[in-house]
Amino acid sequence: MVDESCEEILGAGRYIRLVRQRGWEYAERLNATGIAAILAVTDDRRLVLTEQYREPVRKTVIELPAGLVGDVQGEEHEPFAAAARRELHEETGYEAAEMAYLTEGPPSAGLSNEVITFYYARGLRKTGPGGGVGHERIQVHEVPLREVSTWLRDAAARGALIDPKVFTGLYFVTMP
Repeated sequence: MVDESCEEILGAGRYIRLVRQRGWEYAERLNATGIAAILAVTDDRRLVLTEQYREPVRKTVIELPAGLVGDVQGEEHEPFAAAARRELHEETGYEAAEMAYLTEGPPSAGLSNEVITFYYARGLRKTGPGGGVGHERIQVHEVPLREVSTWLRDAAARGALIDPKVFTGLYFVTMP
């Protein structure tokens, strides 16, 4: 059991706070219970990816569709799979017939207390424009799986960063 009594709040904003505990400094996400990342593959074997500018790295980033769980007012206890469905539709315009749990883990255990839960979305049907909500300006890419390595290499060559979670997703697509 972790002793919370030695936790010191170093600073806080609307969405995160910086904490020091037993000499370790890290970020905590506020107003969310986790993150859902979606490996979305169309029936014709296209991987659905998103691209958007990310201020902390000052570049566009190629990512799996993903988003916060429990961040919607009144839905603080939403199931992770429901958040995955919501985020998939908001970001890409796709709805999934099936949302299957894959795995979970910390993306940066030395910096943040975040845990990402991965889902595999199948039976996709385009029902909206995607692009995100509010200030988000998300571009959706549907990349044939047989071309994804070249496509990602080309995206990196034009200056985009590739989120390593994309490669985590590809691992699950290529597993026997």
